[in-house]
Order: sequence, then structure tokens, then C-alpha cells
Amino acid sequence: MSSISILGIYVADLVFFGKKIPIEGETILGNNFVIGPGGKGSNQAVAAAKAGVKTYFISKIGDDQFGEMATKIYDEAKVDYSNVIISREHSTGAAAIMVNEESGANAINVFPGAAAAITNADIDKAENIIKDSKIFLTQLEAPKETVLYAIKKST
Repeated sequence: MSSISILGIYVADLVFFGKKIPIEGETILGNNFVIGPGGKGSNQAVAAAKAGVKTYFISKIGDDQFGEMATKIYDEAKVDYSNVIISREHSTGAAAIMVNEESGANAINVFPGAAAAITNADIDKAENIIKDSKIFLTQLEAPKETVLYAIKKST
């Protein structure tokens, strides 16, 4: 069976919907609010696993509520997250997303949290799954130096 390994980040998306996006210093009343899974790499891992591909996700999350949300999602989608480090030193990342309901325009502030602390040593621990996977996928949301290091390991 083919497999894919994905290096990326998980963040909890906190999405606020309103008639407009506030400008600096402005407070507006919103119309709705949802919390859901975010982070390009995490979302790609969940999608690949749901499509039936053996999927390994490589990242770092915090030992907190948002981290628990991530592992629950991975369990449900059957993502192998044995190379997702659960950190007691860092919190799981979050993204604040403000959406203009009328136009669909958005403004996003992403805090990568624990995923910003992933290191080359963490990649070394995942080297076998990176090399053994048919596809290695990453983005530039994790630290650039670590992403480049992982890409070199994949070749």
C-alpha cells in the first residue's frame, strides 16, 4: 500500500463571522463563531487518510485542549500521528479568522504555537517514514530551516 508522510502544522481555527472585518481599534458585534481544525499540513493529512491513503503526520502540538482536539480528529480519520510530538512546554497553535459574511473576504492571524518549535532532531526521529513513503508533502508553515532539512531527508 502506498503511503504519504506530511510535515506541517496543526492550529485550532477560531472563525468569527460578521457584516464586516473591523479596522484597527474598532469593535464590532459578530453574527457567528466556530472552532475547527486548521493548519494546511494537518488538513492535508486528514484529507489523505479519509481518501484511504496510509498517512503519517509529522508535527508538534501542545498538551492542551486544542492538542486533544487534534488527536481526536487524527484518530477518527485514521492518521498515524506517532510522529506528532506532544509538548508540555508549548501550547497548540491557533488562528483567529475574521470573515466578512457578505463578500467572503477574511483577515487571519496565525500563531503556530508548538509547531514553530519543531526541530531537525524531531525530523531525524521521523526519517524512516519520510524515506519509506511514496510521497512526502510539506508547506512553509513550519520553520523554514526544518522544512528544508526534511526535504533533503526525503530525497
